[in-house]
Amino acid sequence: MSDERTFVVVGAGLAGGKAVEALRDKGFEGHIVLVGAERHLPYERPPLSKDYLKTGEKLDDAFVHDAQWYADHDVEVRTGTRVEAIDRDAKEVELQGGERIPYDRLLLATGSSPRHLDLPGADRPGVLTLRTIEDSDRIREALQPGRKVVFIGGGWIGLEVASAAADAGADVTVLESLDLPLVRVLGPQIAQVFADLHREHGVDIRTGVTVEEVLGTEDGVSGVRLADGTDIPADTVVVGVGASPNVELAKDAGLDVDNGVTADAQGRTSDPDIFAAGDVANVENPVVGHRVRVEHWANALNQPQVVVAGMLEQEGPDPELPYFFTDQYDLGMEYFGLADPEDDVVVRGDLSGREFIAFWLHDGKVVAGMNVNVWDVGDQIKALIASDKAVDPDRLADPGVPLEELT
Repeated sequence: MSDERTFVVVGAGLAGGKAVEALRDKGFEGHIVLVGAERHLPYERPPLSKDYLKTGEKLDDAFVHDAQWYADHDVEVRTGTRVEAIDRDAKEVELQGGERIPYDRLLLATGSSPRHLDLPGADRPGVLTLRTIEDSDRIREALQPGRKVVFIGGGWIGLEVASAAADAGADVTVLESLDLPLVRVLGPQIAQVFADLHREHGVDIRTGVTVEEVLGTEDGVSGVRLADGTDIPADTVVVGVGASPNVELAKDAGLDVDNGVTADAQGRTSDPDIFAAGDVANVENPVVGHRVRVEHWANALNQPQVVVAGMLEQEGPDPELPYFFTDQYDLGMEYFGLADPEDDVVVRGDLSGREFIAFWLHDGKVVAGMNVNVWDVGDQIKALIASDKAVDPDRLADPGVPLEELT
């Protein structure tokens, strides 16, 4: 008998695109509906702050599949369409305009949205955030030689875009409320590496500052005012102060929400027929030992395999370690695991030369590792974390000791 079930995926980003792919790969023969608010087919977002931002080229490589793939795999795609509500009793989603689509299983892959500033002038033209292709296009237009670009927030996205701005010849200022950019993630020793990197490339990084107002007119921005009265000229302001999970649908439907839609290790929410994946999902992760919400590309790429297995009541792959990467100027980096910035740090290699591996240790065990301009060590870093055993910090720091000997 043919499968007459309908699975609806809400959110047509990377997680949604990989979910419908996994459904077909795992043998689901029923009806699949993919609904996304953006007008584009599912695509990967890292190029928006990296190569595509710099060149405006090779965007085709970012799309999960072309339109023909969805047609060939009998996936009904509704782009440019917003889901307004979930009716859990009727097991239907309501689209803008009132149309209703029934579901047997529902996957929420609604992603996250950039946080906006609650400040005077924050809604002026020329205050930009980065999430979509169109956002990247607008920012690229602003990255011109001699233009003054001020970044509010020194997180990963802000620093990646700041590096592109500096490479383009713009006059770049980064405003960070903490003592160092990235210090909440990396701790002071490793965060200093990134602050030094940007300063060496001419970026004015100002730390421990508070933004009070975005200056300008109804036509655009002219600067940023700090709480101490300092005015910093700006032609463009890029806001990178984090992202918030898009939980409104889930919350209105009465699902459990806590820093995202809460779910078990296979993405099953408080409603057994509704699942969550990607940026919006706060899931149990047995690898790190607690619930975690991960906003990075690799999670949206890999987590749908785990969640779709749950939707199909199949045994699926184990969840993977959190992973992310960045490229800034001549620095390339990969990070595996999840650490507290207060954890002990052990460095193997040349920190000042920015060619090293950093390990974060908790109770003597490696819980995260970051390779900077050192390649082909990801498997060894992951094995160290998975071993869950104490290591000798001196041997860990010694490049002469193979990492394989420490697992």
